[in-house]
Amino acid sequence: MFSKKKTNDTENPITENTAEEQLNKELTDDANADTITEPVEEISAEEQLKLDNAALNDKYLRLFAEFDNFKRRTQKERVELLQTAGKDVIISMLPVLDDFDRANKATENATDVTAIREGIQLVHTKLKSILNQKGLKEMECANTVFDTDLHEAITKVPAPTEELKGKVIDELEKGYTLNDKVIRFAKVVVGS
Repeated sequence: MFSKKKTNDTENPITENTAEEQLNKELTDDANADTITEPVEEISAEEQLKLDNAALNDKYLRLFAEFDNFKRRTQKERVELLQTAGKDVIISMLPVLDDFDRANKATENATDVTAIREGIQLVHTKLKSILNQKGLKEMECANTVFDTDLHEAITKVPAPTEELKGKVIDELEKGYTLNDKVIRFAKVVVGS
């Protein structure tokens, strides 16, 4: 079916080149390529300036569009952050709200005041612990030196002893810090 045909070197017009012949051919091709120059169209200075202007305008428009997209994206992220900023605090406060609802139901039929007082104390403790976990801390003001960075003086009264002059005698409203930043100044009475 298939026949084998013998090929002679004389029948094949393609001859093998040695490595040296190929290198010489490549060197002459490179030299010829350098000497042959294609005619390049000269662009006038005005046309070059127009091309540069168009390129710069395109670059400017792309940059402006990118900045505009950035502004819209950050504004959207800011709105979303503000809407959900207190979400974790609110979620952690829901059990306390549930406890208060149960306490209200219990007070409707309760006759024992001590049991109600204990329940309210438990809810109060739970609320304080949740707020402490979120970074809220009470300021300790009694018998400390009056500090305008932490305290708001409501009134001055004569100090009962010499050592209480310039110090907090009474605390009318507690002050709080959130992550070591004052969020509410303590309203105090200062000894003079």
